Formats: sequence, C-alpha cells, structure tokens
Amino acid sequence: MGRAPAWRRAARLFTAPARDSGVAALRWDLGFYLACLAFALPTALVAEFYGYRVWGNFATVAYGLGALHSGWLLLSARTGRTPPGVLGSRWCGIAAVALLAMILPLLLLVIRRLTGVDWLITPFSWAAQPEVWVIERSADLLLHHGTPYIDVTALNRPPEVNDYTPYGPVMALFGLPRALFGGTPLGDALTDARWMFALAACACVLGTLKLLKWPKVPVGAAQLALACPLTALTWAVAGPDLAIVGLLVLACALAATGRAAWSGLVLALVVSAKLIVAPAAAVLVVFVLVRRGKGLDWPAVGRFASALVATTAALHLPVYLVDPAAFVEHVFRFPLGMGAVRSPAASPLPGHLIAGLGGAGQVTAFVLVGAAAVAMLVWLVRRPPANGSGAVLRIAVGLGALILLTPATRYGYLVYPLVLLGAHLTFRVAEDPAAPPAQQPVSTSS
Repeated sequence: MGRAPAWRRAARLFTAPARDSGVAALRWDLGFYLACLAFALPTALVAEFYGYRVWGNFATVAYGLGALHSGWLLLSARTGRTPPGVLGSRWCGIAAVALLAMILPLLLLVIRRLTGVDWLITPFSWAAQPEVWVIERSADLLLHHGTPYIDVTALNRPPEVNDYTPYGPVMALFGLPRALFGGTPLGDALTDARWMFALAACACVLGTLKLLKWPKVPVGAAQLALACPLTALTWAVAGPDLAIVGLLVLACALAATGRAAWSGLVLALVVSAKLIVAPAAAVLVVFVLVRRGKGLDWPAVGRFASALVATTAALHLPVYLVDPAAFVEHVFRFPLGMGAVRSPAASPLPGHLIAGLGGAGQVTAFVLVGAAAVAMLVWLVRRPPANGSGAVLRIAVGLGALILLTPATRYGYLVYPLVLLGAHLTFRVAEDPAAPPAQQPVSTSS
C-alpha cells in the first residue's frame, strides 16, 4: 500500500490519542510547546503592556513545563516505556497551560487592577487591556443613556481612541455585572468583564460538546483552541474575542444538529457584538440549505434567516434610534478608519503592510480582500459544506483570510481561525463514529 498524502499524515498528529506511544505526535507536542515558549519568554521581557509581561512570566513556566513533559514522554516512547497514571497523558501539558498561563495570571491581574490603573496613558501599568474598560463603560452608558456610544463631537475636547466603543450593542452586556454590582473592591474584582467573557466562552464550549454528544476532544484540537499563546494571552488580559468565537462555534453546532432557528439567533448575538464575524453568516446559510443531503432545505433557511434578521434588528434598532450618528461613528466609521480618530488596529500583517505602500498599496489590499471573498463564494457554491466540520473549516479560512488581508487589523484576531480550527477537529471526531476515540489508548507503532 502507498503512503497517505502528506496533509493527511500531518492531520493525524492533531487527532492522535492522549496516550500515544507514537513518536510523531509526541515530537509535535514538544515542538508546539517550544514554539509557544519562544513567544512567551520575549513577551515577559520586552512587552509594552504590564498585563502582557505578567502573562509572559506565567506562560513561560507553563510552556516550559509542557515542553519538559512532552520531552519526557518522547524519551519514554523511544525507550519503549509507557509512563503510568495521569502523568502518561498528553493532556498534562494542556492542564499546565490552563492553570499557569490562563487562570492564575487572570486572577493576579484582576486583583492588580483594583489599584486604579484604568484610563491612564501608561501601558506599562495596565492590568487589563483598554477593551475591558471600554466595554464596562459601554454597559454603564447603556443603563443610563440607552446607548453604549458616546457622542465624540460633544466632549468639549478632542476625542481619543478610548472614547470609542467599536463593538455592536451586545458586547455591552458583558459589562453589565460591573455596572450593576461594582463600586467596591470585592464587587469590582468579582464583576471584572474578563470573568464574564471567560464564563461565556466556557458555557459555549460545554453547550457545543453537549450538542455534539460529548465527543472525545483530540489533544491537537485543545492545543490549537486553548493552549496556543493567542488564546491564553487573550483570556488573561482581555477576553471579548473568546466569548464571541465561543458563540460562533455554538451557532455552528446548533446548525449541525438541525436547530436552524436557534443557530440564527446565536449568530445574531455574534454579529451584534463584533462585525468582523459577519462573513460566517454566508457559510451557515449554505450549510443549513444543504445539510440534509436530500435536496435543498429552504424551510430551514427561512427559519435561520428569520431568526438572524429579526434578532439583529431587535438588538440594533433601539440603540440606533437613541443616537444614529454616534452609532454609525463607533460601529462603522471608526473600524473602517473613517472616524474622527484613526483606529489603532495596525498589526504588521500582509494587508496592513501592502496598504502602507501608498495609494496603490491600499487599492491592492482591498482588491485582495475582494478576491478572497470571491474565492470563498466559489468554494461555497462548488463544494458546499456537507457537515458541521466543513462549515467550521470554511469559516476559519474565510476569517483568517479577512484578518490577514484587511488593511486595519490586529494579530490578536488570529485567535478566531485558531479556535475554529480546533473546533473543526472536534466536529470531525463527533461526525465519525467509526474513528477510535481520541483519548482512548490505541496501538500505535513508532
């Protein structure tokens, strides 16, 4: 028999069992943790932001332990020995990252934030990234004024970046606990918006796994979605993107299990929090249409679209009617670089670098975004997603292309395609009952 294609052999590394005597998967683990360590250590030493440096110190230990454990498992596999008990599981590295690079730095930074470092123009003292304070402020504005958006033309001073709330109205909901119950040290610590983002993300993961009937999550999927530095760093210092991508994965799981209306409703929450994920709607519409595999399911599309449109309108219209100009300024003009203040989203990704070459570069960047959109549409039409994993993969590729090619972007947004790729692997396991459980010991040759 001939060898499997290279891409299929590589994919097997991500779905290898938790107790794997094969050298290839363990070699991947070691490389993964060493690469993460190479990101965490410089972050601890030279990052501009205080929260990043705190995270980097914790993460350096976490990824170092993961690398040591993977190296030990690899050495044991080469000598034909299988470590007994929990320490023989590849999940030990994931657990180290979850505790040391996510939970503990978040707890420390929440406590450090009580010293009052918000709104200062001193990044070296920030215990939370500005999006956390901005979202909490937006909730307070929503409660008292009916809109989370400030009129930046009525401030009696020039507006600045942190006056903007470049999110949809749903994002303000994560700040409501702080607005309602904050004001004391204990209340502020317990209602930090990062806890709300984390709780929402965890709830979405549990909901997705329940819908998929509790598949065995591959270690590789957890590495991509949970243990990679972008996820762990975002969890500790900010968090909104994790809540949003969690809701997006939940919407995909609802669509994959035939709950079209609920999928549309959850996707409306996603789009009404962050517009960057709006392209996912096109993928899910096509998926809902062809999911049954026997003709086109137009009634399901009708339920999905009705829930999506009605919920989106219900969430946006009240806020829009309070102050239409402020809504447009914050939600559309500022992210597009057309606001009174220029968006600071300028990570050196390909789209930004190309746009920085001048007028021709800007045109080229937008042409590339358009070409990527056309390519995605062709892919959807010619090979529509037949299952949930296919839909998640297409959303991951589409969002990844958008993030890489759009002129105004942040590298932190790459957490979306990474988490979605991890979800894709988990959906695949759930869809393939003939496959061996991903966490069950299997016979593997070295």
